[in-house]
Amino acid sequence: QVQLVESGGGLVQAGGSLRLSCVASGSIYRINGMGWYRQAPGKRRELVASITTDGSANYADSVKGRFTISRDNAKVTEYLQMNSLKPEDTAVYYCAADDLDRLAVPGYDYDYWGRGTQVTVSS
Repeated sequence: QVQLVESGGGLVQAGGSLRLSCVASGSIYRINGMGWYRQAPGKRRELVASITTDGSANYADSVKGRFTISRDNAKVTEYLQMNSLKPEDTAVYYCAADDLDRLAVPGYDYDYWGRGTQVTVSS
């Protein structure tokens, strides 16, 4: 089994920054591709960004230029640096990981999921 635990969420004013972290434990040898999803109230869960073990990454159009995904393979940890935050970024952010080493596309269902961390951006 793989466990993913997110941290770093909170309340921030528009224009501010937050850095999310996700630490994996358990059967970490299974982890290859990683990503971040988010779900706002009343909306479907959406892909924010994903990253492979060699550092290749992709982003949702809505966060390009503002968010940066990264990972530390030795620590089996991924990060999401979020800058220039907007009220529409308010959501629960979920860490995800997969046995496959690939970039995710919208709607991709990862093998492993964290419980989420709340990010609230005030206007």
